[in-house]
Amino acid sequence: MKKLAVILFLSVSVFSSCTEDTDEALPTTQVTLKFAHNWNGAEVTNANFNTIQYFNENNDELSLEKLRYLISEVTLHKANGEKIILNGYNLVDVTNNQNMSYTPSPTVPVGTYTNVSFTFGFNNDDNIDGAYADLNSASWGVPAMLGGGYHYMQMEGKFINNVAAEEGYAYHAIRAVDNTDPNNLVFQDTFFTVNLGTVIIRENAEVEVKMNIAEWYKNPYTWNLNTWGSMLMQNFDAQVEMYNNGQNVFSLGSVNP
Repeated sequence: MKKLAVILFLSVSVFSSCTEDTDEALPTTQVTLKFAHNWNGAEVTNANFNTIQYFNENNDELSLEKLRYLISEVTLHKANGEKIILNGYNLVDVTNNQNMSYTPSPTVPVGTYTNVSFTFGFNNDDNIDGAYADLNSASWGVPAMLGGGYHYMQMEGKFINNVAAEEGYAYHAIRAVDNTDPNNLVFQDTFFTVNLGTVIIRENAEVEVKMNIAEWYKNPYTWNLNTWGSMLMQNFDAQVEMYNNGQNVFSLGSVNP
């Protein structure tokens, strides 16, 4: 009986040791996010810029001349509730075709993740005024009179206004601020979490993130560029509507390999 107990103990010990070694030996890989853009399904690149050719939900005809936006804190979610947070950020610059892919430096175990998420913009802990030299050089900061920190998005172009003339617009997203009293700024968070859903991560995985630019103008608020086309950074209500409209802008594309 004692011999049997010893054998069982050794068997369990060996099994446990093998299991631990297998867990430790799980391959890891870097994950790359690749950003793709469309207007209700039609591909958009900077080759399509500077031509008035798109119609938003309000039937405003418009062009794109600048599109830049910030994403941060890519997070992989496991079925057991564990999160792998890949700290860092990426300024996607469609105008200049720069940073169209982003590979955070930490590696992650291969396998199935119930969700891959990221933050659109910066959360309040990361939105530190003047803290990032590269963003400062990119003129990405928000003026102190509007609370400082950084933009979340800059989208600019021209549209045909209600007197049939071309007019510029500047659809800039920041943290919503009411600066009626300059000595007592009132803020509302407008960064948001984008959930892409279940993703299988294999070696050297590339995860496509799709942005439907048209969504910024249509759901739930039908955007009228004649009403809200410029001076939007200091417009508290406009910033809140950008936040609301942004909830359905991003989606998961292809995952390779």
